[in-house]
Amino acid sequence: MNTFHCRGLNDLDRIAGAILGLFPDERIFGFYGQMGAGKTTLIKSLCKHLGVTDMVNSPTFAIVNEYRTQKGEPVYHMDFYRLKNSRELLDIGAEEYFYGGNYCLMEWPEKFEELLPDNFVYIQIFVDETNHNRIIHAQRSSRSPDFR
Repeated sequence: MNTFHCRGLNDLDRIAGAILGLFPDERIFGFYGQMGAGKTTLIKSLCKHLGVTDMVNSPTFAIVNEYRTQKGEPVYHMDFYRLKNSRELLDIGAEEYFYGGNYCLMEWPEKFEELLPDNFVYIQIFVDETNHNRIIHAQRSSRSPDFR
């Protein structure tokens, strides 16, 4: 498991670059953390490193945002928070996103782990309640690891 300490927004670019460097062949990333932990903010930094030219924002209501890189490649940003059941996830074409070979960055993946690919990168963001810093764990896994 790889652990990063984030003391503020200035640390995010470094952390995002390190995460992508650790997992250069992975395309599916799941982001775990409480509401407000910084999942979307970290995804913005990852997208910057991937060369995304579009504005990156939370797909909470859209469910899926598609961004384009400088090379014209798609990057998918998904937020499963508002989905009620696995049928809704399948109806948006999740399998095409998961197995299409493009970057797929998922918020709230724990809601549908049974439908996710067998292997992807788990990123857990913890909030240190004493100073509000973030502790970020990143690990390649075939199923949900215990980050506690």
